[in-house]
Amino acid sequence: MLARQMFRPIRTLQSHVRRYATEPPARGGPSPLMYAGIAAVGGAGAWYYLTGNAKEQVASKVDAAKSLAGAESKKTFTGGDQGFISLKLESVENVNHNTKKFRFHLPEDDAVSGLHVASALLTKYKGPDMEKPVLRPYTPVSDEDQKGYLDLLVKKYPNGPMSEHMHDMEPGQRLDFKGPLPKYPWSVNKHEHIVLIAGGTGITPMYQLVRAIFNNPEDKTRVSLIFGNISEEDILLKKEFEQLENQYPRRFRGFYVLDKPSENWQGGKGFITKELVKTVAPEPKEGDKVKVFVCGPPGLYKALSGTKKSPSDQGELDGVLKELGYSKDQVYKF
Repeated sequence: MLARQMFRPIRTLQSHVRRYATEPPARGGPSPLMYAGIAAVGGAGAWYYLTGNAKEQVASKVDAAKSLAGAESKKTFTGGDQGFISLKLESVENVNHNTKKFRFHLPEDDAVSGLHVASALLTKYKGPDMEKPVLRPYTPVSDEDQKGYLDLLVKKYPNGPMSEHMHDMEPGQRLDFKGPLPKYPWSVNKHEHIVLIAGGTGITPMYQLVRAIFNNPEDKTRVSLIFGNISEEDILLKKEFEQLENQYPRRFRGFYVLDKPSENWQGGKGFITKELVKTVAPEPKEGDKVKVFVCGPPGLYKALSGTKKSPSDQGELDGVLKELGYSKDQVYKF
């Protein structure tokens, strides 16, 4: 009864997902580098006819571009013994009724964060009446090679000291950061098919992983996303995921589940169930070809994968994923 309530078009979905999971990714077509090369050659050619000593100037520009490309950007966060770094809040954007995007300026305009996939940053805040500082990890939603700033997507939780403090911040104020905090070490084509199961702001480390995969033309990993929320307006980064789905229809699919959907909602309803995971995810017998990532509120972990013991201890596998036959090595809890 719960399954029927939860996902209305289950049979249609099963057929669609099986086809998606078995079809090979689309290949061929010109690469972005090819377009860049054509544009560079065309631009240089036009410039040649418009100037006198064009040959020397073109060579000078090419050498400068090569030098710039080869230079590694300075990393703001280097880990190890590096302490907290104070970053200035540059801007705040309202995303929905309880979530904001915060842009923090890095100390140098040409520096990058220094984060890698997958990793996060630790934030620190100590109010005037607080005995101890509050520490909370966040995964930026900006690219790891973005110069000059980083973006955080933060949902305000009742009695959440860090999220409440950040939602009260104004541009020009500062917050302390430390990192990177290493998570799952991703490498190109590490798994053939990954499944991302997220709830609420647990979507941010998933988005970091997805960006790395689809920003790299060498990475052919297939990705299935199951994202649970309360209402439609709570679905963070939905526009970005839909864009990826349109661009890579054979490699990326998103399935959205709402606890309190509107009458017009056509997606999943209720909670993320065993039947939905079984329909969307590849068979666990695929071994290390498949990996399932989980991130969200405590209830999501408890129901689907079991909870982590600590940031360095994944704990035992439990819940829906264990019932479906996945091994502990096939599941990672952010």
